Amino acid sequence: MRQIVLDTETTGLEVSQGHRIIEIGCVELINRKLTGNHYHQYINPHREIDQGAIEVHGITNDFLADKPAFEAISTAFIDFVKGTELIIHNAPFDIGFLNAEIQRVSGTDARLDELCTVTDTLVMARSRHPGQRNSLDALCQRYAVDNSQRDLHGALLDAEILADVYLAMTGGQTALQLSDSGTGNDGQARAEQIIRLSVARAALPVIRASAEELAAHDAQLQDIAKASGGKVLWRGQN
Repeated sequence: MRQIVLDTETTGLEVSQGHRIIEIGCVELINRKLTGNHYHQYINPHREIDQGAIEVHGITNDFLADKPAFEAISTAFIDFVKGTELIIHNAPFDIGFLNAEIQRVSGTDARLDELCTVTDTLVMARSRHPGQRNSLDALCQRYAVDNSQRDLHGALLDAEILADVYLAMTGGQTALQLSDSGTGNDGQARAEQIIRLSVARAALPVIRASAEELAAHDAQLQDIAKASGGKVLWRGQN
């Protein structure tokens, strides 16, 4: 099972006003394990970035001046995510911007959400925690995920943080494999300044069943065995 946790940064909030994507960050999960494989790209939007957006992510037009346009990286990006489940916080925002970029390049009505399935962690969080704050920072606090390095938003850093939050929300992970290796396109200017989560950060907590809980579970299975004539799948019986 291949999942891609994705985040973007943009020139502003409204795609309907012609705002563009300036950064894409993706991290790969296979069978609920972070593989260390990632995709990261800065993009020249060929338009001014709103000052309010710069205050959020710190990315300026001067920094993006020598970066490729979306059409130059669209094939590599689509190849990386095609056919996967995309995990995105507030998915309509990112998907809306990505669809606009893809349609601008292709001249068609192509949609990323027709090439991938999409899971929105904001919708998931609102369902699990109704009436509470469900921003990424709030979820980090709720699930004890370290976001201390998140002074500014950044697509790759936020994707890595969201991966930890998603795994915690959906039952934890069995292993963690993060490295600096990957197939992304982040070997360009300022790449060494990209803030990454520390591979030495504390592992997500694993809460194991107590002896009393195991005994209660076994008693429940015995009751099911009696009622079903011994057909208890959890014990591998037919």
